[in-house]
Amino acid sequence: MRVLYFLLVWLHILAAVAWIGGMVFLTVVLVPVLRRPEFQSVVASLFHRTGVRLRWAGWIALILLAISGLFNLVYRVGWSGIVNVQFWQTPFGTAFGIKLIPVAIILFLSIVHDFVIGPRSTALWMSKPFSPEALTMRRVTSWIGRVTLLLALVVVALAVVMTHGWP
Repeated sequence: MRVLYFLLVWLHILAAVAWIGGMVFLTVVLVPVLRRPEFQSVVASLFHRTGVRLRWAGWIALILLAISGLFNLVYRVGWSGIVNVQFWQTPFGTAFGIKLIPVAIILFLSIVHDFVIGPRSTALWMSKPFSPEALTMRRVTSWIGRVTLLLALVVVALAVVMTHGWP
């Protein structure tokens, strides 16, 4: 059982790295490169194709995070521990409870970004790239991505608190 727990923690960390790494790649590498004038003719298409590819990788990572996280929690505290009020009053349980808040917000924002606003923004960008509506949608989509990345970093910090305690 200890080997399974080890593998699930490894998978959890790997999924977090892949998911956050994709967001950092977009922010730090792709967006600055695509802002160069020589890429203006292909920027919308390239960004769309990259986004779709990362969306699938991101959702796979989020699903793996949810599944491995649940199994890791059950391994540490058991099913009965999760429903025990005393668990939520421990430093680990408190940090976990707080961690669930940004996780829920991330899931909501990711659904809105990936399946509602993102596709609409891309369609406008490709059909009317300089229209006020397209520019507004791109800004909204960009800000949702930034907030999601920031919340993901908060979740990582709370994961550290769960395993090492509050500073």
